[in-house]
Amino acid sequence: MKRIKPEDWWHVTPMQDGVSLIDEPHIKPFYRCNCWHIQDAGVDLLIDSGMGVVSLRDWVPLVTERPLLAVASHTHFDHIGCHHEFERRAVHSAEAHLIAAPDRKAVLADPYVTDDIFDALPPLPYASDRYAVTPAPATRLLEDGEIIAVGHRRFEVIHTPGHSPGGIALWEAQTGLLFSGDIVYDGPLIEDTYHSDAADYERSMRRLLDLPVRVVHGGHFPSFSGERLHDIIQDWLRARSM
Repeated sequence: MKRIKPEDWWHVTPMQDGVSLIDEPHIKPFYRCNCWHIQDAGVDLLIDSGMGVVSLRDWVPLVTERPLLAVASHTHFDHIGCHHEFERRAVHSAEAHLIAAPDRKAVLADPYVTDDIFDALPPLPYASDRYAVTPAPATRLLEDGEIIAVGHRRFEVIHTPGHSPGGIALWEAQTGLLFSGDIVYDGPLIEDTYHSDAADYERSMRRLLDLPVRVVHGGHFPSFSGERLHDIIQDWLRARSM
């Protein structure tokens, strides 16, 4: 399989509302994490950091321009791979132990990380059978209802267990932006990991249904409207009631 140069691994897409999408286009869409960069006056926020197979700090200048807090929406391998590159790291307290000691099974690298998840491989010396997430102990533990300040912007932490115990979404009421992580996105949802919980998943979905969301930036697949979020959740709830 072809290997990609490190300078060609990452892709940055400017969005509206001071948001940029950073992703790894050579990973197949189902496994490709959306990393969200948010900026305001002198302060940046990064939500998730990809697989860690190519340095984010070395090859995406956007993440080094200002002081930055790296937040983990949860601690699966595709979301925390480059967190160790940042001095300030935040995660929900329920998954602090996982980001501090991310063994392959705990962060789902087993069984998912094989060459099959790539359309083209990262540069040498990457090898799927030796892939590991670098420990990145949190410098800040997050809880439900906490506010993360980014300059003049305010993001509320919404604890969304179900996909994983410490999953979170970030909600900016002023703009109607929801960064939903992996609890909901416009694609096949994963509800059967070793630490998923069906009852928690339903409670989290119902909670998000009540928010006046304008735009959803999910952990995977393209962003979508608040109306689409409502439809996804209602369809999901109907399917569970059958």
